[in-house]
Order: sequence, then structure tokens, then C-alpha cells
Amino acid sequence: MAGKAGKAGMAGKAGMKGTKKAKVPRAAYESELLRLQIELVKLQEWVRAEGARVVVVFEGRDAAGKGGTIKRFAEHLNPRVARIAALPKPTERERTQWYFQRYIEHLPAAGEIVLFDRSWYNRAGVEHVMGFCTKEEYQRFLRQCPVFERMLVEDGIVLRKYWFSVSDTEQQERFRRRLEDPLRRWKLSPMDLESLTRWEAYSRAKDEMLVHTDISEAPWYVVESDDKRRARLNMIAHFLGSVPYHEVPPPVLELPARPPSTGYERPPRDLQTYVPDHAAGL
Repeated sequence: MAGKAGKAGMAGKAGMKGTKKAKVPRAAYESELLRLQIELVKLQEWVRAEGARVVVVFEGRDAAGKGGTIKRFAEHLNPRVARIAALPKPTERERTQWYFQRYIEHLPAAGEIVLFDRSWYNRAGVEHVMGFCTKEEYQRFLRQCPVFERMLVEDGIVLRKYWFSVSDTEQQERFRRRLEDPLRRWKLSPMDLESLTRWEAYSRAKDEMLVHTDISEAPWYVVESDDKRRARLNMIAHFLGSVPYHEVPPPVLELPARPPSTGYERPPRDLQTYVPDHAAGL
């Protein structure tokens, strides 16, 4: 099942190198996305039936397409099984804890999938580049992170880590569109704009992070994301192809016959307050 669901998704680390590809046509994108989302529902049922624990880490530069991919990934999943962890900046109390502590409480129990929209890797990226942590805290993170992740995998957690890679020109264009779009303006912060002026610093931080945390037990997978449609399909297909799930037969359900009326009558409508029919004026 995994190989079939993730066809061409396990092409390897060098598979996305080369010349720029044409954007995926919308019709092809929507058709394949639907197929992959159906497979994600099958995987969800396997996770629930087997009591598996799955963690998917989404990392990358600002505006690299992480949020859109997470949205399509979780769109048709049961929020009681698959949940998104997008932690705000740490509180003063959390700043005094062991760095990984606040992330641990969001890890899955049996039968759960957790999608980390950014994760403990904040320390290797924005905290390091912006000076929000000390050099000692940063170096300690690079030493402890592989140990922490090996512990997760050793305990049976399925851990997948994806880095969404976007070019500087595409990132700047996406920032411009966000600035002009009232529906996406909230996505743009002063911290995001700082990433434009610190492009090389973030690049060096990413390279250093990969050197220390691209381990055999939990490797990094890079998603080329200048084409958002291609990135979403590639990431989801790869994920499905990397997990040895199988289809779990659903329970047999039948709609029961509606019983005969016992004389119930609905109260008069004027006793309740209804939402005005805004749509009638369109």
C-alpha cells in the first residue's frame, strides 16, 4: 500500500535537483490531491486501529508553503485523530524549562497524528539567527536534538521531518502578495520581513542544522516549494510512501428505519431567535 500510495514519492534526496519545472496544471493537481487525501484517510484509520503514533515536522523559511500543505494534509482527517501543533512563543515559565519540555506534551498518544507547524527546530533557526537564545543554548540544542529524536523513534513514534525550500525571489513575491491581500495580511509580521534581510544568515543556520540533525533514525526530507501545488503533492506522496500502512476495512453500517411518530410537535418558530437571512439580499 505504501509504495502504491506514494508513487514516485520516494525518489531520494537528489530527486528534486535540476532545471526548473513547469507548474502543475490545476486539474491534474486537484485530481491527484484528492487521490492522496483518500489515502491519508486510509492511513488515519490504520493509525487508529493499530494504535500508532505519528509525528510530522513541517519546517522551512517564512512563506515556504508549510501552512498550505498542512491545510491540505489535514483537510479531510478527523481532528480527534490528526491535530496541528502550532505553538506560540514560550511564556516566561516555559523559558526556564528544559527546551524540549513544552513540545513533549504535544506528542501523540496511541492512535494519534500530530502535525508540527514549526517545532523544536525554532532554536536552530529563528532563535539562533535573531539572537533569542544564547550561543550555549544553541550548541546544546544541536547536541541534544539527535538524542531526543532517537528516543522518540526508539519508543515507537513514526517521525517524519520535512524542510520546505523556497527561493529568495519567490519568497519576496509571496510576501508582496500577502501585503496586498486582506485575507492573508495577518500572515505577514515584522519578523517575516527580517528574513529578507537575513537570507544568508538563515541559509547558514539551515545548513548547520542539517549537518547535526539529519540522522539515519530521523532524516530530513527537502521539499522544493517554489511551485506550491507540486510541493504539496510531493510531500504528501512521499509521506504516504514512507509509512507501511494498510487499508483497514470500515465497519459495516446501515441506516436504520425511521420509527413512526409518537405525536411530537415542534414549538412555534416565533419562540426562538433565528439568524437573519443575510443570503436573501445577495
